[in-house]
Formats: sequence, C-alpha cells, structure tokens
Amino acid sequence: MEFPWRKNLYVLWLGVFFCSSAFSISIPFIPLFLHNDLGIDSHLSAWSGVSFGITFLASALIAPYWGSLADKYGRKPMLIRSGYSLAVLYLVTYFIYDPYSFLVLRIFQGLLAGYVPASIALVATNTPEKHTGYALGIMATAGATGGIVGPLVGGVISHYTSNREAFLFSSGVVLVAALIATFFVREENFDRKAKRQSIREDIRTAWTNKTFVTLLGLVAISTSSVMILEPLLTVYVMQLGSNPDEASLLSGIAFSAVGIATLIAAPQWGRIGSKIGFVKVLVIGLLGGGIGNLLQFFVGSFAEFGVLRFVYGLFFAGVYPGLNALIVKVTEPEFRGRAFSLNQSSTQLATMIGPMLGGVLGGWIPIKWVFVLNGSMLILSALLLLRKRKLEVQRA
Repeated sequence: MEFPWRKNLYVLWLGVFFCSSAFSISIPFIPLFLHNDLGIDSHLSAWSGVSFGITFLASALIAPYWGSLADKYGRKPMLIRSGYSLAVLYLVTYFIYDPYSFLVLRIFQGLLAGYVPASIALVATNTPEKHTGYALGIMATAGATGGIVGPLVGGVISHYTSNREAFLFSSGVVLVAALIATFFVREENFDRKAKRQSIREDIRTAWTNKTFVTLLGLVAISTSSVMILEPLLTVYVMQLGSNPDEASLLSGIAFSAVGIATLIAAPQWGRIGSKIGFVKVLVIGLLGGGIGNLLQFFVGSFAEFGVLRFVYGLFFAGVYPGLNALIVKVTEPEFRGRAFSLNQSSTQLATMIGPMLGGVLGGWIPIKWVFVLNGSMLILSALLLLRKRKLEVQRA
C-alpha cells in the first residue's frame, strides 16, 4: 500500500496552521497585557520589544538541538513534544500576574517550540520526490495563513473577553495541533539506531555544505526583508495621508496582503519549481520581491500601496517553497531534521533582528528609502545566486 503522503500533507498543514495561529493570537495585545494585567507603566515599549523578541532568540538557539533529536528519534515525536508543551505554557500564562514570570514563560515558549520545522522536515522526507515542490509550496501557506488569522482572532477575543482569555484560547488551539500530530500524522519507518552527532559537529557538517550555508543566508535575508517593515508600516501609512485613527487597521491590512498573496501563489510556485527548477523560482521570487519593494518608493496613496504589496507578495511567495525544496535537494536524508532546524534558527534570528533594524533605519533615513534598501538587497541576492549557479555549471 502506497504511503498516504497527501493525507499527511493536509493533516500537517492543519497542524502548522493551528500552531502558527496560536502564537500570533497574542501579538496585537502584548503591550496591553503588560500594561493592564501585569502593571507595567514605564518603559512599556522596551518591555514589549523584549517580550516579543526573546521568544525568537531562545528558539533560534535551541533549534539545532531539537533538529538533532528529530534525526535521532523521528519528527513526529518532536511535533508531539512541542504541541503539548506549548499548550501548557499558554495555559500557565493565563494565571500569572508578574511581568518577570511572563518573560520566563516567553523564553520557554521559544525553547520548547519546533512544531513548524519538524512538520516541514517530515513532509520533505515522506513525500515522493516528484511531489516535493508542490507539498512544500502547500506547507508555505500554512504559516502565512496562521499569521493572518491569528492576530485577527486575538484582537476579537481580547476585545469581547479579555487579554487573559486570549491566552486560554491559544492554549486550546495549539492543543488541537498536538492532538493532530498524535493521532493523524504518520511517519515512515525511522532508523532509531542512527548515531547522533553533537550540535558542534552538526554545525561543522552544515558549514562544509557551502550551498546549504548560502541557502541559510538567503533565508535570513528574505525573512529580514519582510520583518524590517513591521515597525514602519503604520507610520508610512500615515505619511500616505491616512487618518491616524485608521492607520493601525490599514497597516495591518497592508502587512496581511503579503500573507494572502502567499496563500494564493505559493502552491503554484511549488508546481512551477518542479517543472523549471527551484533555483529559477527562487531567483524570480527574489527579483520580483526586490522590484516590488523598489516600486513602493513611488506610491502616493494607500490604495496604490496595498495593491503593490499584494502583487509583490505574489512574486515573493516563491521564495520560501524554493528555499525549502533546495534544502531538501542539497542535504542528506539523515541530516534533514537538523537542516530544517538550522533553517528555523536563521528564520527566528531574522524575525527578531528585522524589526529592530527597521526601527533604527526608520529613525535614520526616510521610510521610503528603507524600501529602496530592502529591494536592492533582494535584487543583489538574486544576482549573486545567478552568478553562483553559473559558476557551478561551468565547473561541472
């Protein structure tokens, strides 16, 4: 009987969607929770920034360890471990009243994360090679969809109940992801006797694979290019003439436009990559994303900005499926769990650094020029990737 990879794919899509939604539910009201529920009156922005970023830092540091365990014991156990741990942590958050305890819980949320990279690694290693591009394109939409739905759900729940109840809801949502992993996810026979390297050896192994290191760099650049704009969009929307009372909502729409475009386009890029090659898809995505950023320099109204953000997202949606598919191609199966965990480390560090860099640049130069720098960085990455590809072909 053929392994049911399609069923696995759709089940894991749901799991990643629920896990991503649970995490992003709290994003809109962390400052309010710190102020209203935990009593933070001074340095609220600093507390909010640290509370947000410390989770990503902890996740980035611990991800190689979980990847090593995934390659030793299987990806499904990592899904189960992460899902139930996060459900408990969100539940505990409901009961705390001390800001320092909240920081500790945010650290543990990062340390015990790992559902998403384990899901991607499981799909990558349990899908027939001819369908890998399509499957990874589908998986790329799960996190994007969760990231769109989560803040909306969190805002509604906190508005009609309270910020605390939203953490209870997050706990329930991620518990669903854990139950999905427990009862519906299948993993083919896994070699549990394989020797597990130390994290230092894993990093050394990864470093010897120069193509893989290049891909990790592209992951960091691509993620930073999205997150660098997060602290600037609201201000930029106001500069385009929007009412300050509506700026927060409109900036949320503009930020979500990229996620909606990803939901539509990523599976198509996965199919296209299987036909023309994922290097070409990655180059097209980077070039399209770069040009889309450059064009945002010239917009004069929010309507133009919103439409351009969406079109930019349609092209940029090819980047992550392309990167994930190439990671599969350039790494050995027994190293794949660690490869995707290192990929997660790169993503999390960029997610943390991007908004900080955007805030610094926004205070140093006009926001319009941040789009220029952002676009130039993506275009340069595409050109360097093309050059590297040509050199490899010539050597072959």
